Amino acid sequence: MTKALLVAGARPNFMKVDPVLRALRAYPRFQMKLVHTGQHYDPAMSDVFFKQLGLPHPDIYLGVGSGTQASQTAKIMVAFEEVVHREQPDLVIVVGDVNSTLAAALVTAKAVVPLAHVEAGLRNFDRTLPEEINRMVTDTLSEILFTTMVEANENLLHEGHPKEQIYFVGNTMIDTLLRHKATAQNLHTLKKLGLSAGKYLLATLHRPHDVDAPENLRAILEALVEAPLPVVFPVHPRTEKVARRAGMDTLLDKAGAMQALGYLDFLSLQMHAALVLTDSGGVQEETTALGVRCLTLRENTERPVTISRGTNRLIGKDPSRIVEEVERAIEEPPVMEEGPPMWDGHAGERIAAVLDRLF
Repeated sequence: MTKALLVAGARPNFMKVDPVLRALRAYPRFQMKLVHTGQHYDPAMSDVFFKQLGLPHPDIYLGVGSGTQASQTAKIMVAFEEVVHREQPDLVIVVGDVNSTLAAALVTAKAVVPLAHVEAGLRNFDRTLPEEINRMVTDTLSEILFTTMVEANENLLHEGHPKEQIYFVGNTMIDTLLRHKATAQNLHTLKKLGLSAGKYLLATLHRPHDVDAPENLRAILEALVEAPLPVVFPVHPRTEKVARRAGMDTLLDKAGAMQALGYLDFLSLQMHAALVLTDSGGVQEETTALGVRCLTLRENTERPVTISRGTNRLIGKDPSRIVEEVERAIEEPPVMEEGPPMWDGHAGERIAAVLDRLF
């Protein structure tokens, strides 16, 4: 029997762990326990995803809540250390690049337990972003590195990781998307919101660099107000909190703000949008898999395959450029190439097969 802990803590993690859990069920000797750190605890960012994805109730819930980068990471480490001591796992699996990922990786390494990182090797080479630090440290501590794209393999090799530790398996987030695509397609989300396919823009904002400074957030919201098509803007709780504290209630309304959506409704909106504006890495990937045009409100991306495939363009946060690029993308749609290799819905199965060989 191989005892394994699979750690998730935030909204993007849930879509990544589901295919791994499902695939490992085919290997009865793996005794899996799902650990939810509680980094995202708002029902709109956590509970609804477990329900819609069909994820089992977490075996262990740490309930750490929010906090600064340091305090949140520390709280997760303290709580997860107790779990590792009690459970004595043979393997810990972490996903993505959130604080839960880093915290669990540090605890696991110090406990001298093998660590596997799903979505390893992503780099935007900007160390001012906390996610980049989380990715780099987690990869350094991991013995098993599962990658989503060829560029990630190259990054890891360049950093000196042994080739035999790197496994190009595809993208578990796209496994989840493909599994639920038909269901999302048949929802009446557009009808409920009074929208027509291809006649609206979808926007998401949540990264600290974009939303924690009210002047940055205000500039982006003002650009959304000037967009040539109606904007649908499901608001992340973090973004709404900053905006309302800064007195931007009216601006939020004009920018198309609405409550955060569950996975299926949001996927449906992505599928039918004329264009998506985002600062999310996962949304860049999902729009690429769906063949939907995306403008990323950042200066860099750790997912260059979304650029090379023609679905995504980096445009920064300057309001005038945002409006200009939206108009350009609507008038001159980019030429889109075939989807990235191995984004075929079977990444979870490949991960399970590798772990079966190794353990």
